[in-house]
Amino acid sequence: MTTQQNNDQTLPQHVAVVMDGNGRWAKKRFLPRTAGHKAGVKATRRLVELCAIKGIGALTLFAFSSENWSRPDQEVSSLMSLFVSTLNSEINKLHEQGVRICFIGDRTRFSENLQASIAAAEEKTAANTRLKLNIAANYGGRWDIVNAVRSLSRKLADGDISEEQITEQAFTRELCLVDQPEPDLFIRTGGEQRISNFLLWQIAYTELFFTDTLWPEFNDAAFDEALDWYATRQRRFGKTGDQVGDVQGRQAG
Repeated sequence: MTTQQNNDQTLPQHVAVVMDGNGRWAKKRFLPRTAGHKAGVKATRRLVELCAIKGIGALTLFAFSSENWSRPDQEVSSLMSLFVSTLNSEINKLHEQGVRICFIGDRTRFSENLQASIAAAEEKTAANTRLKLNIAANYGGRWDIVNAVRSLSRKLADGDISEEQITEQAFTRELCLVDQPEPDLFIRTGGEQRISNFLLWQIAYTELFFTDTLWPEFNDAAFDEALDWYATRQRRFGKTGDQVGDVQGRQAG
């Protein structure tokens, strides 16, 4: 399936999401937290479909942070089982929809079964171009940055680069998601207003949208609200509003 081009300048090319509120959704219904995570899968499935339909090129989901290992053992175990079952049940449909799956994070801590499912999903969808679905699992923004520092340090020690060649651009090339545009829109559900160690380098100029909606309740209307808000933003990247307005006016003309 060919890439669906997004020619609407008011739509983001890349959306990053912290899917927060599964546990609180379940607690409100007197259900175990695992029920909230299962309900959250439905919201995730629909968001992927919406991004593909709207022509958004990349979607990055914060599925499991490197700090989430500190949660109760039973919840972590349930999340790992849910990862495996969801991957295995959704992979064929995602492949048919032209979605390319990529996992970012340190997967070495996962079970061999989960690692195998991850590798199989990435291999099966590698040639798809309609939507890049990045799943951040056992990922942390600081981990990402430290890995980049280590990589550049090795290259410097081996004489492959000079100190002067260590630039922002060179550093960026060592990070996750280097082959994709930086996120235009960051969405966090569940009412919290923090980044939580997610894509720290990559979201330097990302528009940040926070909503009280709990993740299992994040539906079409909630996503449209975030997109409508994004469409009102003037992305200046350090320039003045007048400068950006002049450029946009010339492009429109």
